[in-house]
Order: sequence, then structure tokens, then C-alpha cells
Amino acid sequence: MKITNVEALKKIAVEVRKGIIEAVYNAKSGHPGGALSCADILTVLYFNQMNVDEKKPNDPNRDRLVLSKGHACPALYSVLAQKGYFDKELLKTFRKIGSDLQGHPDMKKVPGVDMTTGSLGQGLSAAVGMAIASKMDKAGCKVYCIVGDGEIEEGQVWEALTAASKNKLDNLCVILDNNNLQIDGEIEKVGGMNNLTERFQSFGFNVINVDGHNIDNLIDAFTTAKQTKGKPSVIIAKTIKGKGVSFMENQAGWHGKAPSEEEYNRAMEELNSSLIEK
Repeated sequence: MKITNVEALKKIAVEVRKGIIEAVYNAKSGHPGGALSCADILTVLYFNQMNVDEKKPNDPNRDRLVLSKGHACPALYSVLAQKGYFDKELLKTFRKIGSDLQGHPDMKKVPGVDMTTGSLGQGLSAAVGMAIASKMDKAGCKVYCIVGDGEIEEGQVWEALTAASKNKLDNLCVILDNNNLQIDGEIEKVGGMNNLTERFQSFGFNVINVDGHNIDNLIDAFTTAKQTKGKPSVIIAKTIKGKGVSFMENQAGWHGKAPSEEEYNRAMEELNSSLIEK
């Protein structure tokens, strides 16, 4: 069911963030920062934009989502649980021995995961292949691919962008989670990836810049991407790493560590308070 009420979507996004914290805390490891930054994006995709049915996770006519920044899978797992693909209690088994919710998403183990990812830079190539296949089969499927701004330092990403442009994949939408931080610090200081709009335009993409935490703006951006014909789109979503948890926001140190019990309680208290405010 498509949810159009923006306030309802905002509340779902908070629940997604709570699931992220729950998963990483119980695992005592994981990547909360980049998961929290893409929570709003995933919420809008699964609850407002994508043609998916949690009761038919393998429907050949469904839209596809490739989380190329696979280490942010707590966000994907949490949104899938919120959507009803599996029980939310399973989030507490994240990264534990025997759990299907591994540290990177596995399409053979988790319903709703469309591509196994983890090696950065490779997910977009898979998404391009899916979009080409949809065109060949005249299936009408939309393919969405979330990449990280540290990840796009990988050369394979730009090879995939070239292929997407050459094949005029207007059924492909790339979303750049532009939180400006990677494991070693600020993006521009580490890899020098600036002038992103011009870079993507030079590769033949329709470029849409948006506040990645503004639900209304995200809906408008995805709508524009769907209406664009003859070329693929990229949404540069300006986000905040660790969004929603004050002491994690804009802190590179929260790229890949779990909260302590005290930090977990503080984070959940903040998120629960934001639900009351909404």
C-alpha cells in the first residue's frame, strides 16, 4: 500500500532509525552512521515509490533496489522489517552466527533483498544490468541504486554510469547518499570528489539535487526521475551521517562502531522523543 501522508512517512522513518540502532547495538558491531543517513530515502522508496509487495518478494514485475553501499544494510533490514518482509524481532539477530541478517545483505537469505552487495563500487553495475534486462523484457520495472559518496571514488562506478547513459536507461535512478563523510574523514579531504552535479551531467545523467531528509522533496525528486525520458537520473541527496541521533550526527567515528548500553538508551530516548514531537 502506497503511503502518501508525509507525517506518517516521517514516523516510519523514525521507526526505521530505531531498528538500525537496535540491530547494531545487539550485534555489538556494524555501521550506524551511513545507515541512519539513508533511512529517509529508503522509507520513501519502499512506502511511497516502489512497486513492491512484501507478500510477493520474488514477483518478477517488482521494482528493484540495490543497496550498493552494502555496509549500511541495517537501514535496509529495518525498512524491510517495517514493511513486513520479516519479523522486526529478527533485527536483534543482526550479525549473529546463524542469522540470515548478515553484515552485508544476501539476496539468497533475506526476502526483499534484490542484490547481494558489500564490495563497494560493484552494486551499480548490477543495477545497470537489471535496468537493461527490464528494457529487453519490456517489463517496465524501475531500478533504484543507493551509492555512498565515499564509494563513488571507485572507478567501476563511473564505468557503470557510462553504460547506463549509453543505453539510455531512463528506468534507472541512482541515489547518492551525500553525507560528506567516509571512514577516514571528509570526502573532499580524502578523495577530492567535488563538483558532483557537473560530473554526473558530463556522464549523460539527469541530475536532481535534494535534501535527503525532507520527505516532500524526496517524493518530488523521485517523481521527476520517473518522468525523465531518454536518460538515467541521479538524485544527489544531501544527508547527515548519523541523522536522528544527536551525538552520532556528522561524526566520522560513527561510521563503523556500535553504541554502548548508555549510548543505546540515549539514542532510543531521542528517537522516541522525536516520535512524540511528530
